[in-house]
Amino acid sequence: MDVSPLVWAVSLGLAAAVLIVDVAVVGRRPHIPSTAECLRYLGVYVGLALVFAVVVALVWGGDPAGEFVAGWLTEYSLSVDNLFVFLLIMSRFAVPRQYQQTALLIGIILALVFRGVFIGIGAAAIASFSWVFYLFGAFLVWTATKVAREGVGEDADEAAEDYRPPALVRAVQRVLPTTDRYDGVRLTSKVEGRRHVTPMLLVLVAIGATDLLFAFDSIPAVFGLTQEPYLVLMANVFALMGLRQLYFLLGGLLTRLRYLNVGLGVLLGFIGVKLVLQALHENTLPFVNGGEPVGWAPELPSWVSLAVIVVTLGVTAVTSLAASRRDERRAAAGEGGRRA
Repeated sequence: MDVSPLVWAVSLGLAAAVLIVDVAVVGRRPHIPSTAECLRYLGVYVGLALVFAVVVALVWGGDPAGEFVAGWLTEYSLSVDNLFVFLLIMSRFAVPRQYQQTALLIGIILALVFRGVFIGIGAAAIASFSWVFYLFGAFLVWTATKVAREGVGEDADEAAEDYRPPALVRAVQRVLPTTDRYDGVRLTSKVEGRRHVTPMLLVLVAIGATDLLFAFDSIPAVFGLTQEPYLVLMANVFALMGLRQLYFLLGGLLTRLRYLNVGLGVLLGFIGVKLVLQALHENTLPFVNGGEPVGWAPELPSWVSLAVIVVTLGVTAVTSLAASRRDERRAAAGEGGRRA
């Protein structure tokens, strides 16, 4: 897949333009977006991703388009898990709803920056060392078991109480004078004539640290689906677009996706195994099969990856919502029995 510098420049320019418009909208009027506004923006962003997939198919073929869609869906699912952590941060620091848009937007910008850096590092490592797929694959399998063991969704209030801010946030609180009072979206505020750090700065530090940790998982995962840096970057860009609207649209639904961690564990585990198989298929390590490719290791086509991702996400959503409805009916029946 040959991507010219002009295509890179145009793609990044358009993505930056969309982001600037988003910043202008939020900066002009911090508010709680309505459901109609969220659906409108989300529809535009999803539509843009699908149009991009069609363009990739027309210019470079169906396989790269399938790789992009698979990467985009995987990054989207990981971003939803990221949103749940954002929800915990907002609850833990009691961020007023009208200021949450600003915090989310800055978090998305930080996520783009961190992922861009990791994409560059990952692409350079893959180009220089073919055996890096072994490391990526092993890391994803380990991450998959850790994520899946985190269990089913818990009550949002209990999760917020259990949430422990990153060490960087605690360091800021120890070093700088802080206040519990928000002053709009300002990061500092004067209290009795002395400059203090507002909770908004602590929220942004917590979100930035979370973005950094999630980049460690997401970038190896998408490189397991496509080794084209352009597709990796665009999958991340389109996955992060609309994340702010998705946060407000889903709302309490995030806490009802109780099997999300299990589904993400399955996805990351599948991609990790796929990476190891690909590394074996292209093996050059002298202590593995004498430095020769392993003949029995299959190279899975992009449509298999896409099918596994779609099925896994579909089963995760359906089973999560079904379990939530079942619990609600049981709770309603128990309340009715107590009243009787």
